[in-house]
Amino acid sequence: MSLISKNPTTPGQRGAIYSNFDEITSKENKKSLMAPLKKHAGRNNKGKITVRHRGGGHKRKFRIIDFKRIKTGIEGIVESIQYDPNRSSNLALIKYSDGEWAYILSPEGLQVGEKILSNEKTEVKIGNCMPLKNIPSGTAVHNIELNVGQGAKFVRSAGNSAQVLATEGEHTLIRLPSGEMRRIHKECKATIGSLGNQDHKNIKLGKAGKNRHRGKRPSVRGVAMAPNAHPHGGGEGKSPIGMPGPKTPWGKPALGAKTRKRKPSDKFIIRNRKRK
Repeated sequence: MSLISKNPTTPGQRGAIYSNFDEITSKENKKSLMAPLKKHAGRNNKGKITVRHRGGGHKRKFRIIDFKRIKTGIEGIVESIQYDPNRSSNLALIKYSDGEWAYILSPEGLQVGEKILSNEKTEVKIGNCMPLKNIPSGTAVHNIELNVGQGAKFVRSAGNSAQVLATEGEHTLIRLPSGEMRRIHKECKATIGSLGNQDHKNIKLGKAGKNRHRGKRPSVRGVAMAPNAHPHGGGEGKSPIGMPGPKTPWGKPALGAKTRKRKPSDKFIIRNRKRK
């Protein structure tokens, strides 16, 4: 993927940096692998907003992706590389030798016409999938399962990859893109290679309307609100927040207060992720 900028004819184009979508080979989506995607605008089943700053946006359809790589031992051919509006990484449309079709996340360097395979043990080649115990140390991987047979949970966004470090006993040690080092069961599957669309992080939208097209609504600063709407609100003119530390709109401590709850899988973390 490469980036382009335009000779601006409008203010919104002046700072914008676009993708030229050179990795995309087809706009023909496989209709049997698509499903309706209903919008909820951040509201729960009672109509209450539980996630702020969501709503509107362009109509989309959901692409059904094979995160489990369930076609074990059946060879597939890459038919096309396609855009997915629901995620940052691109998709590869695979036609298997038994006639079935599937979408998978497209790794960097995967070309149309190449053959891929998911098996217990196979060639260490981009797009192939196998259990962590059979992947050599130092190999870059993505689309990693957390629990056996659950489907991939780690390393699914554009340009990311994890590194296999070592296999000891029942677990394989993995270094994730965040810097976290974690033990994962050696029977969990992972796909070889790093994900494509690596310049996605360098795209600049250029105008507020681009965020509205993505279904993101504006975020208003607390200090710009009235005191009945936010703890930071009120005051004459441009005022500080007027308290020792920042708070959320609901009065809870923000920016530094620990809110993360411990999970059963935390015991497998060897080293925490890097601090920014």
